[in-house]
Amino acid sequence: MLARLWLWLGRLLGKTLLTLLSVGVLGWAVGAAWFAWQQRGPVSAVEQIPDGEAAMTQDVIQTAVRIVDQHRESTRYLRDAHAKAHGCVKAEVRVLPQLSEGLRQGVFSEPGKIWQATLRLSNGNAYPQFDSMRDARGMAIKLLDVPGKQLLGNRQDRQEQDFVMFSHPNFFVSDVAEYRQNVAAQADGKKVMAFFPGWDPRSWQVRHLLIALQTLSAPPDSPTQTTYFSVSPYKFGEANAKFRVMPDPDNCPAYALPKQNQDLPNFLRSALNQQLSTDRVPACFVLQIQRQDAHKFMPIEDTSIEWREQDSPFETVARITLPAQDFDTPALNLQCDNLSFNPWFGIDAHRPIGGINRLRKAVYEAVSDYRHSRNAEQ
Repeated sequence: MLARLWLWLGRLLGKTLLTLLSVGVLGWAVGAAWFAWQQRGPVSAVEQIPDGEAAMTQDVIQTAVRIVDQHRESTRYLRDAHAKAHGCVKAEVRVLPQLSEGLRQGVFSEPGKIWQATLRLSNGNAYPQFDSMRDARGMAIKLLDVPGKQLLGNRQDRQEQDFVMFSHPNFFVSDVAEYRQNVAAQADGKKVMAFFPGWDPRSWQVRHLLIALQTLSAPPDSPTQTTYFSVSPYKFGEANAKFRVMPDPDNCPAYALPKQNQDLPNFLRSALNQQLSTDRVPACFVLQIQRQDAHKFMPIEDTSIEWREQDSPFETVARITLPAQDFDTPALNLQCDNLSFNPWFGIDAHRPIGGINRLRKAVYEAVSDYRHSRNAEQ
């Protein structure tokens, strides 16, 4: 009797598990089919600004300032993101000598041109933490002595072009409305629950949570061994494009980084210092662009969508060299901490486009002004 009961329970459990598995597979298939149906072209090649975006931007500014206040140290106010730098280093950005005509746009219009630049490498978190923690990694490039009218009227004397990137091809929010909701929740201490704003399952952002978890990756061995993406689009002459920077060791002297102690809080700075300062070996990258094909699903206004390489391959426009140098000194680190990077620091040929970039224009400026004014009072 007992044996028959156990067999019956076993069969019931097996059928239940099989049913749940079948429902799960069916749900995944339906979801994948729906998402594929949603992700189809054509898309707009021009910006589409939703109603109420200006008011939402002001809300984000208030939240960003609150984050800066939350994460301040005793002697300084930090950035609201990418607070911890591994170092600011000098770099040379050389436009390809044989660059094709269609890629000769903006700062890449002169083949063979060498730009002097400052490059900041960082962690993504809004508060400095051990480099071993899962996190995004950032790269910001500032080309110097760039002629032409600057996008921001109050910076006409600066003559610069910034490219701001981090180590994942797409962002964990789609637009300004979602960013406002997500960053406000995170400022209140919510992490995972920031992606579940209400009881209605239609408001749940499961795909974006998965993107966020993928973005928080294990640390690389060195900041020079990571690929960085602009995530959001920019003008590239008359076209729209995204940027990518990839390691290019084949165009630098062969180098094997000695094993770093990843238990140390700043081992990524140590790795960068080891290569450039101690061993005096340069590091190399390629700078690439990916042009929008509006007939494919390559939207401007949704930064959660990765532009697929099979729809539009990346094309190399320049090579970046970080020469051997000493960068880790108190004076240079203070200078690095005070340096501002902004995708709106540049010329019209590389104008940032899309909602997240429009948001950046207001938030970066407001947070930078707030941070610098408070630090000046310290």
